Amino acid sequence: MVNNPIWIIVFFICFIINVTFASEPEMGSTRVVFQTNYGDIEFGFYPSVAPKTVEHIFKLVRLGCFNTNHFFRVDKGFVAQVADVTGGRSAPMNEEQRVEAQKTIVGEFSKVKHQTCSVDSYCLFIPNGNRYSDPDSASSSFSMLLGDAPHLDGQYAIFGKVTKGDETLRKLEELPTRREGIFVMPTERITIHSSYYYDKEVESCEHEKSILKRKLAASAIEIERQRVKCFY
Repeated sequence: MVNNPIWIIVFFICFIINVTFASEPEMGSTRVVFQTNYGDIEFGFYPSVAPKTVEHIFKLVRLGCFNTNHFFRVDKGFVAQVADVTGGRSAPMNEEQRVEAQKTIVGEFSKVKHQTCSVDSYCLFIPNGNRYSDPDSASSSFSMLLGDAPHLDGQYAIFGKVTKGDETLRKLEELPTRREGIFVMPTERITIHSSYYYDKEVESCEHEKSILKRKLAASAIEIERQRVKCFY
C-alpha cells in the first residue's frame, strides 16, 4: 500500500496544500474598508510580520487620513497604488492628521512572497520604501498587488492582504490609463470617498446582536402599549 503510486500522489498533493497554508502569515482580526465609485475594497493586517507598518497605516485609517485620497496608479496585472495622503487628498488635513501622515516607517522586510494569495486569490499589500535605495522611507502610500511579482521579494514590506473586493480591483484594471515615466496611471481620478474599520471577532456576534435588537424593539412596543393603556 505504501508503494502504491496513487497514494504517493495523494500524499504529495496534501503536502503541497499543507505547506501553502502553513506559509500564510496569521492575520489580525481588524478589517479596513475603502469605499470607491467602483465598489468596496476590504483588507486585513499581518501584525506579526510588520507591526510598525500595521500600527502606522491603521492609525492613518482611524484618523480618516485616507478619506478623499485616491489610487494614482493602476498597472494591470501588477499593482494598484494608493497615493500618499499628504498630497493625494482633495480635502485639507487637520494638524493631528498632518503629523501622522508625515511620519516614515522603519523597513520591515520579511520572507513573505509578493504573490497573489494561493488560498483565496486575493492580493497582498506592499508599502513604499525600497530595501536598498531608501529602506526607512515608507509613509502612507502603499500598493495592492494584482499579480505575482517575485522580483519584489525581500525589497518591500508586506503588511496585509485584500480580504474582499477582488471584483472591485478587476474593475479598476479595466479603466483607461496613460503612462508617465515608469507609472501606468488611470485617466480618471479613482477616489477613496470614505473608509471605516471593524473587528472581525466582535462582529461575529451579529446573530446575538440581532436577537437583542428584536427583544428591545418588542419591549419598547410593550412599554408604549402600557403607557397608552394607563395614561389615556
